[in-house]
Amino acid sequence: MIPIENVKRKDAQLLEEGLQRLVDDYLTQKQTSLVQMKKGVLDKKAFLQEVENHVRLYYQLGPRERTELLKAFEQYIFGYSHLSPLIDDAGISDIRVVGYNNIRVKREGKRMDAGVSFSSEKEYRQFIDYVATKNQVNISNLNAIQRFTDTESHPEFILRFTLSMPLVNTYNEPYLCIRKVPKNFPLMKELIRREMLEQETAELLIQRFREGSTLICGGNSSGKTTMLNALKETLPDDVAVLVTQQADELTTKYHPDMMFLHSLPGSTETKVSYDLKNISIAGLTMDVDFFIIGEVKGSEALYLLNAAYTGQICAATIHAPSADRAPEKLVDYAMYDSRYSRDELMKMMDCFQTLVFMEHYKVKEIFACKGWDPQTRGLLYERLF
Repeated sequence: MIPIENVKRKDAQLLEEGLQRLVDDYLTQKQTSLVQMKKGVLDKKAFLQEVENHVRLYYQLGPRERTELLKAFEQYIFGYSHLSPLIDDAGISDIRVVGYNNIRVKREGKRMDAGVSFSSEKEYRQFIDYVATKNQVNISNLNAIQRFTDTESHPEFILRFTLSMPLVNTYNEPYLCIRKVPKNFPLMKELIRREMLEQETAELLIQRFREGSTLICGGNSSGKTTMLNALKETLPDDVAVLVTQQADELTTKYHPDMMFLHSLPGSTETKVSYDLKNISIAGLTMDVDFFIIGEVKGSEALYLLNAAYTGQICAATIHAPSADRAPEKLVDYAMYDSRYSRDELMKMMDCFQTLVFMEHYKVKEIFACKGWDPQTRGLLYERLF
């Protein structure tokens, strides 16, 4: 008699092989249906009915095996295969696939092994092709590094992807990084409860955020976006707000007059592209009271600085090692597209009246900018926290 464990293992292997074959069918000969489903042309019920008809016609399976395959395919297509449990886990903020059998996560700020893997390089590469097709992303040699966002697949998280292909990688496997951004982001009361900051500090930040321009800085995963998301929700309803961002990380829960624009990278299929510089320039003509850039990374810094210097209340996040170093970093970016000297740009930076430094999801520093000192050729600061 064959042991039950061996039978179960064989059944699992056959199911995995059938799933890979079915996914491959929908990445090649049936890709149009997958794209139509993603675009909403084909609804979920009609799409799954088509899949069932395809399996009935081309797969020699009994009723039980067919049901199991269709269930596994539905979970794969409407989730992210082996990564789905990691995406569902609220304690995980980041997922890094370094190799098919090397998946890492960041859980509550600590990096560790994910405890899951793909069965082979072939399965992992098939998964990468699926992720690209699902998100309508081209991963040809001309598009070997791609950044894109999935706002629809998960009810609780916006998924921000960075994908690099073997063409630019030292090793012969794709790298996939996923940042999970909660849709139900915490408000200020919740951040106080989580000990990101104290009540008194929160009241200080809310007051200063409403009265003048604010720059929030820190390293990766330090809480910059979380803080900016919470602060902007404290703005009064009669303030018209425009948010420009590269990825859809900033959203609103309650504010009635808040617009959101995101950048659109070009591709080999289309030359149409809108970077943060383009949408920032357009946004400043849209009659807003408060202008926000999700994260400053390039020449859009000049337009943010010009807006703040002319009296527009602004806010942004930026990577910097301390609060007092944040203006220098913004000026570095502004110089990419500026005819001003560095000193002239630094003088203009006194319009950012509040500088906040985040580290490990804590508010570590709050500085008030007190103006430009011509003798030291530097900005003057008062430490508030």
